[in-house]
Amino acid sequence: MPLPNSDTPLTVDFCGLRFDNPLVLLSGCVGFGEEYTRIKGFSNRDAGAVCLKGTTLEPRLGNKPHRIYETPQGLLNAIGLQNPGVDKVVDEILPTLDFSECRFIANVSGSTVEEYEQVTRRFDDSPIDAIEINISCPNVKEGGVAFGNDPAMSARVVEACRRATNKPLITKLSPNQTDIAGNARVCIEAGSDAFSVINTLMGMAIDSESRKPIIGNNQGGLSGPAIKPVALLKVHQVYQVCKNQGIPIIGQGGVNSVEDALEFLIAGASAVGVGTALFYDPLICIKINQGISAYLERHKLQSVMQLTGSLRLNEPPAVRCGC
Repeated sequence: MPLPNSDTPLTVDFCGLRFDNPLVLLSGCVGFGEEYTRIKGFSNRDAGAVCLKGTTLEPRLGNKPHRIYETPQGLLNAIGLQNPGVDKVVDEILPTLDFSECRFIANVSGSTVEEYEQVTRRFDDSPIDAIEINISCPNVKEGGVAFGNDPAMSARVVEACRRATNKPLITKLSPNQTDIAGNARVCIEAGSDAFSVINTLMGMAIDSESRKPIIGNNQGGLSGPAIKPVALLKVHQVYQVCKNQGIPIIGQGGVNSVEDALEFLIAGASAVGVGTALFYDPLICIKINQGISAYLERHKLQSVMQLTGSLRLNEPPAVRCGC
């Protein structure tokens, strides 16, 4: 269902869905959307889409504390997919959301391929606009190996979810793997319509006095400005696989300013995810959108979509014999 607003220079076409602007509020940072609407001065139209909290088949309490720890230039978290289960999300939470204001994307998680498929099928029978697959979860049937770190496992999850829905399918890629572009390639073959690049990097924090990890789960996902250089490179690498196939990317990882957002677009992203920055500046999306608009005007560009993949690489140094 198209949103009523007419197109503007910030409008983005993402898998046939029209986003009012290129910003996406990332999964886990805004709950199930309704929590964030209570912030004074924020409108859902300040984001092109909202990605809901990771949802599993059954309710989950999540990990024991501590679950969050602030690090220099970042945030370490191990929430453990706390959520009320997909039935409650679909039956009780989705009806409270205003789908006329922005797009809403479900985030599907699971411990087995079958669970991914079941949760996706449940969201398919809902008003949700698109479905993001979190393939960084450990596969309990394979000894806890994360789906996203093994291309064959990633493909199995995407194939299963593809069978369960005709809605746009966005695969969230992990940076904790050897060849992210190769993984993207097999996910496209399995039926992925788009990608989120990247998920968090794995990290640890230690209390030197007790000599124990601060995070109750021992390790967690690192987000925030510290991971931006890694995220930019991964977006650029995945874009090389996607650019000729019309596969869009949500670039994310450390977006903290308009300059950060512009860099992700130039690297190859069609939309830009904002996450950790929301915790200390809940109205940052307004500032980023204003800054992107000013950049487009300054560079005489008609649409933000003209920025996607516009990176001008440096020429490699000439190889001289005898050096």
